[in-house]
Amino acid sequence: MTIRHFLTLKDLTSDELSTLIARAIELKQMRNRGELYEPLKNRVMAMIFEKASTRTRVSFEAGMAQFGGHAMFLSSRDTQLGRGEPVEDTARVISSMVDIVMIRTFSHESVETFANNSRVPVINALTDSFHPCQLLADMQTWHEKRGSIQGKTVVWIGDGNNMCNSYINAAEQFDFKLRVACPKGFEPDADIVAASDGRVTVLENPQEAVTGSDLVVTDVWASMGQEEEQRERLRAFTGYQVTPELMDLANSDALFMHCLPAHRGEEVSASMMDDPRCVAFDEAENRLHAQKALIEFLLVP
Repeated sequence: MTIRHFLTLKDLTSDELSTLIARAIELKQMRNRGELYEPLKNRVMAMIFEKASTRTRVSFEAGMAQFGGHAMFLSSRDTQLGRGEPVEDTARVISSMVDIVMIRTFSHESVETFANNSRVPVINALTDSFHPCQLLADMQTWHEKRGSIQGKTVVWIGDGNNMCNSYINAAEQFDFKLRVACPKGFEPDADIVAASDGRVTVLENPQEAVTGSDLVVTDVWASMGQEEEQRERLRAFTGYQVTPELMDLANSDALFMHCLPAHRGEEVSASMMDDPRCVAFDEAENRLHAQKALIEFLLVP
C-alpha cells in the first residue's frame, strides 16, 4: 500500500480535502453525541516537537486517545535529534516502531527528509513554511458557519508567513480568491504566489483588501524564532491591526479567524477577539476534529 503523507495541502486532492472536511464535521457530531469510535486501538503516534505548542499537542494527543490509540510526546530534549542524529536515521528508527508521525519543527526540508525516509505516514504539524493542519480546521469552521468557500473572497492581513503560505495553497485547493495585505518586505513567497493560478493578489492597504470580503484572517506579527525582530515588526505592521472598524468594511456576514495565540492589542484588538464575528475559538476546537479526520484518512483503509 502506498504511504500517504500530509506535508502541505497539495498532498491531497481538492476532492479528498472536501471529503476530509465533511468527515471532520461528522466526527465532531459523533463526539458531541457521546458515541464511542475507536478505530485505532493499539496504534501509536509519535509526536515530535521542536517548537512549543498548546493547541497542536492537545488536539493530536486527545484525538489519538479518542480513537483508542496512543500519542507519544517527543521533544528535542528527549531524542537524539537534539544531539545531532541525522533526520534520515531518526526517521528510519521511529517509523519502525510507530504507526504515524506528527512533526512540529522549524525547517520544512527536515519534515520532507523525514517523510522520504519513513515507512509510515508523516503529518506536518507546522514548519516555518507551512501550517496545513490549521487550514483544515479553518476550512471546517467556515463550512460549518457559511457552507462552501468556493468563489468567496478571503483576506490575509499581516506577515507573509507559514499560515499565509498555507492560505495561498488553500485558495488553489478550495477555489477561493485571496487578498494578502502586508507591508513591503513582508510579502509571501513569490513562487508560492505564482503557483496559485491567479487566485492571489498582494496589496499594501488593509482597508482596500478587506472591502467586500467574506473572511478576514490574521496571525501574530512575530512568529516563534522571530522574537528578536519584535520591536522592528511592531513598527512595520502599524496600521495592520484587525479591529471591528476594519471588519465593518467587509461584507455584513463576514467572519474573522485567528489561529491563536492572539496578541491582543497588536495584530488584533481585544474588542475584535470578543466580537461576534470572531470564530477563533470554534476554529481552535476544530483542530481536534479536522486532525482526527486526517489521521483516519491516512491510517484507516
